[in-house]
Amino acid sequence: MKSRFPVLSVIGCLALAGLAETVENRLPEWAFGGFVRPEGKNPVIKPNAQSVFPCPMQKKEMKWEESDTFNPAATVWDGKICVLYRAEDNTHQGIGSRTSRIGFASTTDGVTLTREPAPVLYPDEDEQKTFEWSGGCEDPRLARTEDGTYVMTYTGWNRKVARLCVATSTDLHHWRKHGPAFWDAENGRYRNLFCKSAVIVTEPSAKDPGTYTIAKINGHYLMYWGEAQINAAISDDLIHWNPVTRKDGSLLPLIRPRRGYFDSILTEVGAAAIKTDKGILVFYNGKNGHGENADRRFGEGAYCAGQVLFDLKDPYRAIARLDVPFFRPMADFERKGQYAQGTVFIEGLAFFKGKWYLYYGCADSLVGVAVYDPKDTRRLGDPIPVR
Repeated sequence: MKSRFPVLSVIGCLALAGLAETVENRLPEWAFGGFVRPEGKNPVIKPNAQSVFPCPMQKKEMKWEESDTFNPAATVWDGKICVLYRAEDNTHQGIGSRTSRIGFASTTDGVTLTREPAPVLYPDEDEQKTFEWSGGCEDPRLARTEDGTYVMTYTGWNRKVARLCVATSTDLHHWRKHGPAFWDAENGRYRNLFCKSAVIVTEPSAKDPGTYTIAKINGHYLMYWGEAQINAAISDDLIHWNPVTRKDGSLLPLIRPRRGYFDSILTEVGAAAIKTDKGILVFYNGKNGHGENADRRFGEGAYCAGQVLFDLKDPYRAIARLDVPFFRPMADFERKGQYAQGTVFIEGLAFFKGKWYLYYGCADSLVGVAVYDPKDTRRLGDPIPVR
């Protein structure tokens, strides 16, 4: 099956036909990479049964990150990379059955993280308890405004409907929850929409090009969101969002899963959306299918990472897309955990001291990091298995 996008997916050479197990994965100029796992440093965050805090929902002390720590957001604040990660307690067994809270860690070198003992965002006795009790707060992404306000998108999970929610902060510790992003859109049409995973478009700051801040596209803030497919939404205040629709009122799909590719079941928004001179670059997580639907080079059900480029003038039109992942489960810690099919679930990307640091969830159990140096002209993604 041929891609409808003009993409150079794999440019590799086999040393001896039939003998080599992988081919080189050279990335096109518009894509970011390659990202390299620092040797001997991963995973950078693991579960910790010693972390305890007084839970307002359970009305008792809880070991809030005892079971799993994964799916992190990342940004730069106060001269450090700050990583806000999802953590689960051990109140139940099975994916999605525990309570999730958002923890805080920071690093001055990108790979050695110092964690704080209590979560910074969690289900509380507040106006959002309807949306967050008792599943909690999941899968954050972060973006910053020019004036220093941080905007978090996250999933509020009440074990009935997952809802994309918004919170804001100036210090990454004290958060104001604003509720579901689409609550007021179209007179409440989307209030019960199962929705998650969103990144707001950023660009180099006018004040400091080494800092990335929230951009306006065609006069509005723009957010890419979605799990089964990637959609878009616009806003004038970063809190209230309106999904972009077709003329018939249905959600406008920007990209969808592709049969026979690494993203054959899901195309879920990932770590960032960045305005570049070539277009708007969106990182996403692709889930591989099963049987004839799958890309047989990758494990069935595995999560790998992709990139797609949208047109600057028409940000709903994809103009290029990777046909193979730039990042895929390779290390043992990316294959062992709650989700043993293999997962590199990218959610955090931070530009720090001239390099890009990608933070990701490993098998729904751990946090890993990979580093991309733009000065590296090889531009190699993870090698691709031979069919």
